[in-house]
Amino acid sequence: MSSVVLLPYAPSSVAVARQRLSTDLQEGGVFTAAIDDAVLVVSELLSNALRHAHPLPSGMVRVAWLRSDDHIEVAVSDGGSATEPRAGRPTLSSLGGRGLGIVEYVAESWGVRHDGDTTTVWAILPAPHASVNGQVAALKEAG
Repeated sequence: MSSVVLLPYAPSSVAVARQRLSTDLQEGGVFTAAIDDAVLVVSELLSNALRHAHPLPSGMVRVAWLRSDDHIEVAVSDGGSATEPRAGRPTLSSLGGRGLGIVEYVAESWGVRHDGDTTTVWAILPAPHASVNGQVAALKEAG
C-alpha cells in the first residue's frame, strides 16, 4: 500500500493529510495505535514544512506513505529552507520546537533526503496489522 498526495502549502492541508493517511491505513487493516502514531508523525512533519520551509515549485507540499510488512514510511517533501531539519531541545517553558523530538521518540528512525531543491523528511514506524495469524493484535499485545 502506498499513496502520494500533493497538498496546498496551507495549514488546512495538515487535517487533509491526517484524514487521508488514517483512512488508508484503516482500510489496510493497520492496528489503531500504529495509525495514531503515523498520523501524529505526519502532522508534525507537515507542520514543520509549513512553518520552516518553502513550498515545492508547484506551490504545493507532497505527503507520501508506503506500507510494507510491519512498517510504514511517511514522508513530507517541500522546497527546502535555509536550515537543516533537526530535533530541537527546547526548555520546559518554550512554546515550540518539540515536533522532530516527538518524531524521534515515536519513530524507529527518521532522516532527511535532498534532491535538488526538494527536501524530504521521512520517518519509519512500526505498523502491525490489526489481525496477526488469525489473532487480534490487541489480545496479543495484552499478553
